[in-house]
Amino acid sequence: MQDREGATGARTPARAPGPLYSAIWRWHFLAGLLCAPFILMLAVTGLLYIYKDELNDLVFADRYIVVPGEGQPLAASALVAIAQDAVPGQAASELVTPVDARHAAIVKIGGQDVFVDPWSGAVLAVMAPGEQFMEVARDIHSLEYLGVTMNRVIEAVGGFVMVLVVTGVFLWWPRGRRGGVITVRGRPAQRLWWRDVHAVTGIFGALMIFFLALSGMPWSGYWGGKFQQFAAEMGMGYPAAAWDDVPVSDLVMGDVASDTSWSTALATVPQSGDAGGAAPIGLDRAVAILAELGVVPGYAIAIPGGPEGVYTASVFPHDLALQRIVHLDQYTGAPLADLTLEDYGAFAVAMEWGINIHMGQEWGLLNQLLMTATTLALMVSVVTGVVMWWRWRPDGRLGLPPAPADRRVYVGLWGIAIVFGVLFPISGLAILAMIAADLLLIRWVPPLRRAFS
Repeated sequence: MQDREGATGARTPARAPGPLYSAIWRWHFLAGLLCAPFILMLAVTGLLYIYKDELNDLVFADRYIVVPGEGQPLAASALVAIAQDAVPGQAASELVTPVDARHAAIVKIGGQDVFVDPWSGAVLAVMAPGEQFMEVARDIHSLEYLGVTMNRVIEAVGGFVMVLVVTGVFLWWPRGRRGGVITVRGRPAQRLWWRDVHAVTGIFGALMIFFLALSGMPWSGYWGGKFQQFAAEMGMGYPAAAWDDVPVSDLVMGDVASDTSWSTALATVPQSGDAGGAAPIGLDRAVAILAELGVVPGYAIAIPGGPEGVYTASVFPHDLALQRIVHLDQYTGAPLADLTLEDYGAFAVAMEWGINIHMGQEWGLLNQLLMTATTLALMVSVVTGVVMWWRWRPDGRLGLPPAPADRRVYVGLWGIAIVFGVLFPISGLAILAMIAADLLLIRWVPPLRRAFS
């Protein structure tokens, strides 16, 4: 900061920061202010999604929780038939099997999710995914709810979060200062207190906040899609050799499964061989084969949509080691491909591991608490930064930290922005636009210069 506050809140002169410090402070301030509402939205919706299963079972128990009956639950084919009666004229595309005896089965049919009690056969609910709270929270988290353009905005914000962490660490660095490094000075009525809470919370959460932003990028619309395609083409994603000895279709996992892993979303789906007049094995036999293969409950099984289709079972449980994808020939029941985490390369495993931790799934409650602490630290950093700006901003002005007198420092910032833009194009373009606006508009247009000063 360019000034210090004593215990009473009065400001005393401090040594003027160097040009690099001034430039990074200005950049950190403007980026943080622009991204604050989006970061808060990401933190709140992310926190909700960390406890997705718990909230669904508690708040929406009427459709997720059932009372186990005596004997055996209904067969898979019976559950699908019940769902088709609830949504007449449509063919079921997928059955999500219950994770245990207390949970409902879900049949996906005609763009609807039909929740069925596997013991009584009662239809508990018929809802489109867009009507379900957690699906809406996930779509808001990525802003897909508001279309492609806003999804790109969130992608840019994800990159900005990484920039804010790095610049924040630079600004926090003690430089001989003792207070406000790992302790908070002053009282809530003072700007110093808000500054220290902002800095100390940010530094303790910096590593995990950076990880959270980075591990979320694979699911982003532009960068994530391009990187996923690159990984698949370079053989860094799913193990393509698994399909060397089986006939393949023109479909990929994302076409047949409602949920898939990042590494396998573009994996080609095999196709069933020549039936030779044989009848399909049927859904119940396919489910029995999957049980024999040891696929854990809670998997989704995609139902063949034509004579060459396959039964595709996929399960992505909290324990990453149990992740599995199995394709069964619909006539013979033979496994055409059976993929576990052990089949993936080191790169794909690292990506799946990062995503699982991002979602709070890998280490059970410990992972959830770690992600909770991280999102709360993110919220505190944003709120304290905004409050500090709002309460102590100059009247009628934005209060942007002063630009460095030495313009040469911007050469380095341009270089950093270009490198970052190569790695994360959407975020890089947003950073370049921000620097250009600062240099070409805010500096030279008097009304803007006054408003932003």
